[in-house]
Amino acid sequence: MKANTRGVLQMTLAMVISGTVGWPVIALGQPATTVVFWRCAFGALAMLIACALLGLLKKDMLTRRQAAMAVLGGMALVLNWTLLFGAYSHASIAVATVTYHVQPFMLVGLGVLLFGEKLTANKLGWLLLAFGGMLLIITGRPSANGSGSDYFIGVLLALGAAFMYAVAAAIVKGLKTVPPHLIVLIQLSVGVIVLAPFAGLAHLPSTANVWLLLATIGLVHTGLMSSLLYSAIQKIPTSLVGALSFIYPLVAIIVDWAVFGHHLSLMQLLGAAAILIAAAGMNFGWRVIRAGKTARTADGQ
Repeated sequence: MKANTRGVLQMTLAMVISGTVGWPVIALGQPATTVVFWRCAFGALAMLIACALLGLLKKDMLTRRQAAMAVLGGMALVLNWTLLFGAYSHASIAVATVTYHVQPFMLVGLGVLLFGEKLTANKLGWLLLAFGGMLLIITGRPSANGSGSDYFIGVLLALGAAFMYAVAAAIVKGLKTVPPHLIVLIQLSVGVIVLAPFAGLAHLPSTANVWLLLATIGLVHTGLMSSLLYSAIQKIPTSLVGALSFIYPLVAIIVDWAVFGHHLSLMQLLGAAAILIAAAGMNFGWRVIRAGKTARTADGQ
């Protein structure tokens, strides 16, 4: 099997796994801090084994500054997961996941503020489309989906998760020379330490089913998914990574409908489509307005 084909399969499987994470999170019925703690604990164990096998557990693998940056990124990542998992029970898996996908635009904003990147008219156009999609999602809640305030809290939690992801991604941009598996190990270890006081460790899960779900989130949705993702990124072009990443929200929407019976309203569907199209436009560099096309045609006559 060619490396490119293998990379596509790995990326696809990674995104399918990501899209199903809301299922065990909801099934557990545990506080978000508890679920994220065990995700970090089991995930750190998996990444520790992976780093050992790859020979990454050496003192000279990163500097103190890089270690400090990885720790900060870990705190942002832990907040990201905690807020996202909290959003599931308020707004539904589908709405939370689609809302979460406004994070490319938050990353653009951080790029402008922190790295002096330019906000082009084209990026601004996609940003406005995504914002319009957000408004449709916020106002398109079916009346059967609980109280309006609870739903709005879920959307805000998902937006907070997106911002924390953008912060983590911005920090990782400064760690280009550090192996990604080692970064994830540090981040997950930070999660274990930070969340330990809030994980309810005095009352450990008492059933095998709960332990199985927690282990699945940590080993499959974190350890295995991360390994597949990083391996795929090394084999396929960035544009293909961006294209296949849209499998994640689509799978989440299907899981939310098939398992929990949550149907998106027409306005929510339109809002979801607007956000995903805007994110695709950002990833692939699509032009909102093909400026100059008419002028070029006139010049050629």
